Amino acid sequence: MSKLTHLDSQGNARMVDVGDKDVTQRVAVASGRIEMMADTLALIASGGHKKGDVLSVARIAGIQAAKQCSNLIPLCHPLMLSSIDVEFTLNELQSRVDILATCKVNGQTGVEMEALTAASVAALTIYDMCKAVDKGMVIGQICLLEKQGGRSGHFRRAESAAGEQNGA
Repeated sequence: MSKLTHLDSQGNARMVDVGDKDVTQRVAVASGRIEMMADTLALIASGGHKKGDVLSVARIAGIQAAKQCSNLIPLCHPLMLSSIDVEFTLNELQSRVDILATCKVNGQTGVEMEALTAASVAALTIYDMCKAVDKGMVIGQICLLEKQGGRSGHFRRAESAAGEQNGA
């Protein structure tokens, strides 16, 4: 196992120096989900929520969150993201919304935290918009599915975990 990079030799928190790293294209894909009552999912699907289009607002919130990641997560580098995509799949069988967030950058450090933050805040926004009709919603399964670029190479979550995550 590698050592933690955000600690110095005395165990103090520090921001990692990425100045010597090559600029490469980096991509990260994260996912999450929010489980809810079937009636709540139907309300989202129909666009009948009195607060407006739940998924459009959640998409914008996820995008904004990825852009603000360095303000939210201590020691995260501010990044000039080249792309942020937040997608939703309505899973009627499991009565949930599946969330997929993809972030890209040409830079010296990865975008895993930005993708994870986008998925998390998108789920929180769905909760916020729907809590008046369903306080029992459950947010979960936030995880990194894939990352590309950088020294550590390509990571892809094992198929069994990814399949379970995406409702297979």
